[in-house]
Amino acid sequence: MEGISVIFDAMSRETALFTLALTAVIAYFLGNCNGAVMISKLFLHDDVRSHGSGNGGLTNFQRTYGGNKLTLMVIATDMLKMVLSVVIAWGIFTVVMPMGEKPPLFIKYWAGFFCVLGHVFPCTLHFRGGKGILAGGTLALLVDWRVALFAWGFFFLGVLLTRWVSLGSILAATAFGVSSAIFHPTPSIAVPALLAAALIDWKHRANLLRLLKGEEPKLSLRKKAKS
Repeated sequence: MEGISVIFDAMSRETALFTLALTAVIAYFLGNCNGAVMISKLFLHDDVRSHGSGNGGLTNFQRTYGGNKLTLMVIATDMLKMVLSVVIAWGIFTVVMPMGEKPPLFIKYWAGFFCVLGHVFPCTLHFRGGKGILAGGTLALLVDWRVALFAWGFFFLGVLLTRWVSLGSILAATAFGVSSAIFHPTPSIAVPALLAAALIDWKHRANLLRLLKGEEPKLSLRKKAKS
């Protein structure tokens, strides 16, 4: 058993609902810790969202400031917040569940979804966040190596073949949702996985339109020259 039913079978309804709400709130606010926005403000005294696509994400950060050590800090921040979200949620449920019973896999998807939600719609940043692909990719690594293989495989395949990061991101998010539903067909896992994938894909809707028009910029490791 790996779905939400394990939780309600192991503890009272009130305790289960409170713990689910608590872990959702923690994961959401950790998701608010946007690496691109934080690093651009702390180290560059700027806001990455005032440049390029206006998105508070890794790709816009790299295109605006170039690939450097700060870019690695953005990656580390966005990956770490997902790891913390899942680890904290897992730890809380390990404590509240009966002795000897492990939390179900559902907990990782639960916390992961709310971390992605916090990254995409951060209330502390006026709901102007990133697109969630790095956070989602980290979640894939935490839940199942098969899901990670599909998600990251489609991402690198898309980027290497086309140099369109957005296309790789759309393929990766879709692969994450679909493979999670295939390998873990429990509704309480498939639903948050597919919702997270749909949210990430929806955030890439402008990229998709530019892709269809042939106007989407391709990956470059050099900083654009300012006009």
